[in-house]
This record gives sequence, C-alpha cells and structure tokens, in this order.
Amino acid sequence: MLSAPHRTALPIGFGGESFLADPSGALIWPRRNAMLVADLHFEKGSAYARKGQLLPPYDSLETLIRLEEVAAAHRVRRILCLGDSFHDQGGPARLDPEDRRRLERLVAAHDWVWITGNHDHGAAAGLGGMVVDELLEAGVALRHEAATTAAPGERLEISGHFHPKAVLRVRGRRLSRRCFAGGRAPCGRNRLVLPAFGAYTGGLNALDPAVARLFAGGFDVWALGESTVHRLPSARLDPDQPRVGGHRPSSGRAAQGGASSITIGADEA
Repeated sequence: MLSAPHRTALPIGFGGESFLADPSGALIWPRRNAMLVADLHFEKGSAYARKGQLLPPYDSLETLIRLEEVAAAHRVRRILCLGDSFHDQGGPARLDPEDRRRLERLVAAHDWVWITGNHDHGAAAGLGGMVVDELLEAGVALRHEAATTAAPGERLEISGHFHPKAVLRVRGRRLSRRCFAGGRAPCGRNRLVLPAFGAYTGGLNALDPAVARLFAGGFDVWALGESTVHRLPSARLDPDQPRVGGHRPSSGRAAQGGASSITIGADEA
C-alpha cells in the first residue's frame, strides 16, 4: 500500500498572530488550538446535478475526509468554518445519510463554529455546533466576506468567499494553484483571505480586481503545493490572459484540472 505523501505546513506571522498554512488550504491557529477553513461547498455536486450538469457525487465525502485528516494531523480542538460550508440551503438535506452521520460525529468531537455565507445562510444549523454571522476573537475578525471597515478592536481580518488562486509562469508554463492572500487592507488593518477548501470549488486569479482591491498596494500569496506551501509577492503573479476577441475572463473561476473540473461564474462565489 502506498503511504500518503508527507505534508509540511508553512508558518505565517501575520497581524501579530502566528499561524500555519497547511497545503490542504486550512489555516491552523496554534494559540487558539483551532483550524480555520473556508468555502467547503458541501453538496455542490448534487446542486449541479439538479440543474442537469452531472458530476461524480462524491465531493462532500472527499471534502469531509480531508477535514478529518487535517484536524487529526494538527490535533486541533476547535474548527471554524468561514462560510459557504454548503453550496445552498438545501445541501444538508441532500447529504448521503452516512456522510451526514460522519459529519455530525466530526462536529460533535470539536468545538465547532459555522460562520454564515452568502450561499448557505446558516443551513448547517441542524448538524450541531454554533452558527454565527461573524466572530471577533483576540482582535481577529472571522467572517465570510471581507468587510470595508474594521470594527473597534479589530487588528486582523480572516475571511474566504473569493477562492483566490495564484497564477504564475515557471519555465515558460503557466501554473495555477489555490492560495492564501494577505496584506494591508485599505482601511489600515491586516487582512488574510483563505483559499476554498471544497473539492468542487474553483479559483479566482489573485490579481483579479475583485481580489486585488482588498489590499492597499502589493500583497503576498501563499500558494498550495502538493506537500508544502510557497510564499510569493503579488508582483510575481501572472494576470489572466485576454481571450480570443479581446474579452478578458476577469471574474471567471475554473477548477484546477482533473475529473472534477468545472467552470463557474463570479456569481458562484
């Protein structure tokens, strides 16, 4: 039997806090014994199937297995989900019964927080854990979508929603990897945007105006590799290329290849 590859999380010192960026896309917060994940989009496959776009119906299970593995590897006590945990409000009802029981066991084993997103609107309330719109903890604001202004006492914001990906050229080839994106926000406080964790989630180029405007000037990305995470300045990234006819896919999202590749529009975020 082949063993799983060794994965190394990268330390991030940011906003006065120390984190670990895991290659899975999870953010580990050791001081709070917590794991943060964003945009799980459970049951996205079944949502697309209802619209006639048939995808293998295993995205929820794959995402759940990865959650279990990362939580066990880092031995976290708390798990905080930063919104869009389900692809829509009907997602919990479409879960396979065994997947639902497995998720409920994972929730029960941790101090679990569901932060509401624009897709799920708190749909996970019946699965255990606590449901909140946002959370301010030790000066760190946790929410689904980045806010324009900082609340009193807020020195760092961590959010999801935008599914950032780093696009860069390596030896003449364009590579695309999900990434964390972090820097100083226009309002003055620090900001970190998490990559999407879900199996069927695409990505938006971190240089797209929708992401770049979240930062005051240049920012850094932490691109997810197979076994580690790589820090890069935004100046190293490659913008989206114009399409034939001059139309630039500035707000499109595309998954990174493989059998589960799908393309979704900006309104899917």
